[in-house]
Amino acid sequence: MSKPEKLLDKKGLRLDGRKLDELRPIKMEVGILANADGSAYLEQGRNKVLAAVYGPKEVHPKHLALPDRAILRCRYHMAPFSVEERKSPAPSRREIELSKVIRDALEPAVFLEYYPRTSIDIFIEILQADGGTRCAGITTAALALADAGIPMRDLVVACAAGKADGKLILDLMDLEDKYGEADVPLAMMPGINAVTLLQMDGSLTLEEFEKAIEMAMEGCRKIYEVQKEALKAKYVTVKEETEE
Repeated sequence: MSKPEKLLDKKGLRLDGRKLDELRPIKMEVGILANADGSAYLEQGRNKVLAAVYGPKEVHPKHLALPDRAILRCRYHMAPFSVEERKSPAPSRREIELSKVIRDALEPAVFLEYYPRTSIDIFIEILQADGGTRCAGITTAALALADAGIPMRDLVVACAAGKADGKLILDLMDLEDKYGEADVPLAMMPGINAVTLLQMDGSLTLEEFEKAIEMAMEGCRKIYEVQKEALKAKYVTVKEETEE
């Protein structure tokens, strides 16, 4: 995709018609994979993300087990067909790095000490990518953990703010991510107001950085409500089925 001349039009709207502080359309669903202990699916703009959780289960190989807590293992992977030019199915350096970033963002939320000598495995598959996939992956994985019944302090939700054409923007899509001036991904547990991930790429003044964090946190709170509704929807359906 070629570089656009401008990321904002004369009215101050973005290339996809959104306002500066507007999230992309988002929908979520949990419990969609029968063979996983927990699963979730997310669509955010043109991003399509699937997450599956297995465990807690015995660690293999056994020498990796920890005597006082579970280990959280995370695999972030982009499907070969997720981007315009076919991607190699082999894990890239970026995918290995983001697997660690996502794990670190989720770990503070999980009561790992409840399950010593076990592992909890998270698989995140990006089916279609359009910017902000690390944030979408974190949000989807947290839902899958909750669906698996893993005890958590709170759901983790992630959103990015950034800068394009000199303006601060929320929830960057691919072109804004590639050609904007800055990107600030943030993950948090909104219920206890705790940030679990904060990264930055690009250049911002201190004032812009603080404002970007505020925007990202506000975006997280809005996505958090969608997460909770997705979980409620599943259990309302289960309740209705058991009552029939």
